[in-house]
Amino acid sequence: MFWAGRHEMAGIRSLGVECGQLGIRGGIALTPAFVEQWRSALDGFRLATVVCAFEGESYADIPTVKQTVGFIPQSTRAAREARTREVSDFAAQLGVGGIACHIGFVPDDRSDGDYIAVRDTVRRICDHAAANGQTFALETGQEPADVLLRFLDDTGRGNLKINFDPANMILYGTGDPIEALEMLAPHVVSVHAKDGDWPPRSSTGALGRERRLGEGAVGIGRFVETLKRIGYAGTVNIEREGADRDQWTQDVRAAAALLRRLAG
Repeated sequence: MFWAGRHEMAGIRSLGVECGQLGIRGGIALTPAFVEQWRSALDGFRLATVVCAFEGESYADIPTVKQTVGFIPQSTRAAREARTREVSDFAAQLGVGGIACHIGFVPDDRSDGDYIAVRDTVRRICDHAAANGQTFALETGQEPADVLLRFLDDTGRGNLKINFDPANMILYGTGDPIEALEMLAPHVVSVHAKDGDWPPRSSTGALGRERRLGEGAVGIGRFVETLKRIGYAGTVNIEREGADRDQWTQDVRAAAALLRRLAG
């Protein structure tokens, strides 16, 4: 996964990566010139998903994520819904059939006001994406798999899918990623290849630490074997956050080599 404004396609291609996901941060103007810039840059590259991030989000720790990420904050909900629609339109102009984002921590209680508001927001985004011939994928990690599965069912939109991130399940401490993948398999349209450690027990509310692929608690070999077993046929998208440019390049190159070996 790479981000507009941070990564250049020439550098991505030099790593031997042939497919991926493009992240669009809040504040980037999705002008016709921007569309043409990326249409040209992506020539011959398989872009699986355009991922939407929002201004004001922070992943400093779990309480901050709950307060700032996705559609949970009431003060930014409408603006973020509108932005997601814009990203959907941008993706459609590039011929991309899927968008994704973190929707925020989904409350367990289906009668909770935030649960209802987020569900209805997601329904409207799904309808907009469907008009563009797209799926809308929710990224895993911020709630257990059974809660996410119930949310999918309650939302009732056939194009609402899952962008499965095994490391996020660990970083947030929400469940075993292999068990979650097996439970959510029918809904998974894209996956991240990312690794990390569980949150430290000594620090309440802390997130786990992201690690280089193969060095964390995911068990990437077992993860790839599970993808094969469930019949997953989509792209495996390397994601590496929290690293400087040189380290990011080294880690992505190493991750690509590791995945090729595991894929056999």
